[in-house]
Amino acid sequence: MSENGTGESAAAERETLRLGGMALRNGLLIHGPTHWAAAARAKSGEIEVASGPKPVLAPNLTAKIPLLRGPLRLAEAFAVIPIVRTKLRSARLPFEDPRVLAAMLAASAASRAIRNGGSTATRELAQGVLGLAPAMVALGNRDLAAYHGAEHKAIGAYEAGSDDAAAATKEHDRCGSNLVAPMMLMSAAGQLILEKTVDEPGAVARSAVGLASASLAVEMFAWSDRNRGTAAARAFHRPGHEIQRLIATKEPTPEQLEVGVSALREILRVETDADAGGPQGPGIA
Repeated sequence: MSENGTGESAAAERETLRLGGMALRNGLLIHGPTHWAAAARAKSGEIEVASGPKPVLAPNLTAKIPLLRGPLRLAEAFAVIPIVRTKLRSARLPFEDPRVLAAMLAASAASRAIRNGGSTATRELAQGVLGLAPAMVALGNRDLAAYHGAEHKAIGAYEAGSDDAAAATKEHDRCGSNLVAPMMLMSAAGQLILEKTVDEPGAVARSAVGLASASLAVEMFAWSDRNRGTAAARAFHRPGHEIQRLIATKEPTPEQLEVGVSALREILRVETDADAGGPQGPGIA
């Protein structure tokens, strides 16, 4: 993302929160360090907003352990989803679509069918591709892909110290799409090494290797974010950027971007109030 001189100086004058998010079918969910915020366009046309504290699944000390902190953070992010759906009734989740549910069932059945066939690496890569099928079906909905773009533009503009979200790029280095290729490759390599070193590995061993592979991919993701200017980080991000550019994001309409900015403003409000120890209110507007 490009930054002008004004944006750089503004960003330097304040502490920039590390934000993440998830596109909804009619809005956006944003994660902050301690809270979440979501905004959705209701059927009436109004923008509805909700927020609240994030669930914590493990003590801070445990969450800082390499190879464990990544999965814990992902689990905490997923734990927010049912809370959002309860507090923001107008929100529509990505998988609230019969086609996505059908894709999930079909991918699961196909994955079971190929589990015992072919070489380990080929089987793991095939299962990884099948695991992406529901997400690809969901992103066939233009609104979801556009809200994904709105997420990146709103957060990217904030990180650049700019108020012009429309001018920000719809691709972002911290998008989960950057994990797709590393996780698939790490999983295939891990299972191949397991079969070369252990005779007839069982389900527990395979699950442990799968978890370790995912954890290693998350650590690589975190490293690339801390070292964005390096050639290795740019190479790590390239597949994810292409996925975002070609498939996962669309340019949002002004109305969709307005929803994204509303979610951004709400997360900044609740995080600022929490940091100052002030009243946060019910978190619903």
